[in-house]
Amino acid sequence: MNIHEYQGKSILEKFNVKVQRGYVAETATDAVEAAKRLSHDTGTRLWVVKSQIHAGGRGKGIIEGTEQHGVALAKTLDDVKRISATIIGGKLVTKQTGPQGKVVNKVFIGEDAYYPGESDIKEYYFSILLDRAKERHVIMYSTEGGMDIETVAANTPEKIFKEWIDPSIGIQGFQARRIAFHLGLKGVAFKNMVSLVLKLYKAYEESDASMIEINPLLKTSDDKMLAVDCKFNIDDNALYRHKEIAEMRDLTEEDPAEVEAGKYDLNYVQLEGNVGCMVNGAGLAMATMDIIKLSGGDPANFLDVGGTADAERVEAAFKIILKDPKVEAILINIFGGIVRCDRVAEGVIHAYKNIKNINIPIIVRLQGTNAELAKEMIENSGLRVKSAILLSEAAQLVKEALA
Repeated sequence: MNIHEYQGKSILEKFNVKVQRGYVAETATDAVEAAKRLSHDTGTRLWVVKSQIHAGGRGKGIIEGTEQHGVALAKTLDDVKRISATIIGGKLVTKQTGPQGKVVNKVFIGEDAYYPGESDIKEYYFSILLDRAKERHVIMYSTEGGMDIETVAANTPEKIFKEWIDPSIGIQGFQARRIAFHLGLKGVAFKNMVSLVLKLYKAYEESDASMIEINPLLKTSDDKMLAVDCKFNIDDNALYRHKEIAEMRDLTEEDPAEVEAGKYDLNYVQLEGNVGCMVNGAGLAMATMDIIKLSGGDPANFLDVGGTADAERVEAAFKIILKDPKVEAILINIFGGIVRCDRVAEGVIHAYKNIKNINIPIIVRLQGTNAELAKEMIENSGLRVKSAILLSEAAQLVKEALA
């Protein structure tokens, strides 16, 4: 689960990580009040207005139809109001959102972290994530922090350092010191960085995060280490242990179809193809998507109904797939192990009758317990549904449907 920058910072603060202070606002008027409050609390006389969406590249992104960037410096309260009014409700287009962009519903009004002494400040890149290949956590960091970290990684990879952490023993003091050394820090800044690395790793581990990214991580003119930005991803499977984090979920930032699928415990991922696929089991889903490709189509989605494919879940899955206007055919590929094939067939027939105006071909391939009976039920239903038992048969029917 992704969360917003301001939410990630609130988690980091609980682990005593110094962050850029600020307040979130959902209207331009609230943004001005947040700026006033921030000036009272911190003494800042400049404010950073930062759009809050689940995507990177906000600083270079542009609000559609304007020249306004997704992150901007405001020098007056009038600037705060004007910038916020343009950003809130606008569609921010960045490299990560693609041309479709994302609507911004709120902004973060942050303090000016670059206070006097700019010659002494320095931006770094810092992240912690899971390296599945090495079965370890990895800290990636660089002296070249800021908006162009992707360019740094592509053109000068030697400036990206990595420190692997054995999860069974956790991060060690010498590793934190090595990170501070590679960043070229000395004195107070060195000690503060070592302390920060240990705190960030603790936040990552105890929050069951799958990624924490701080870019930029700022060394201030008085040698403090400050998280100016924060991307925080949480492992969905661990959310039951973190109810307060689960409550941070912003459904407006997620695909509506995936949100709807979650209500029925369906595993759904939107793709770009023209054939909807409904399966039970991730392995079968991958095989189904392969057979669709070999048949000349492209998968429109990954949809796993799980082991209990009853009528209600099948109907919900149908509705979700049919919301995609690109879908030209649907392939249902179910292995009847825990659930009998005839019950799946019953669910398909029930769902088909309840959903009006289905004008695309539907191919049903059921294999396993009572597969022959299920095929007979579908063929005798009078519905515009074609059945198959072998995967090769289903592939041929998909090919014919797309012809």
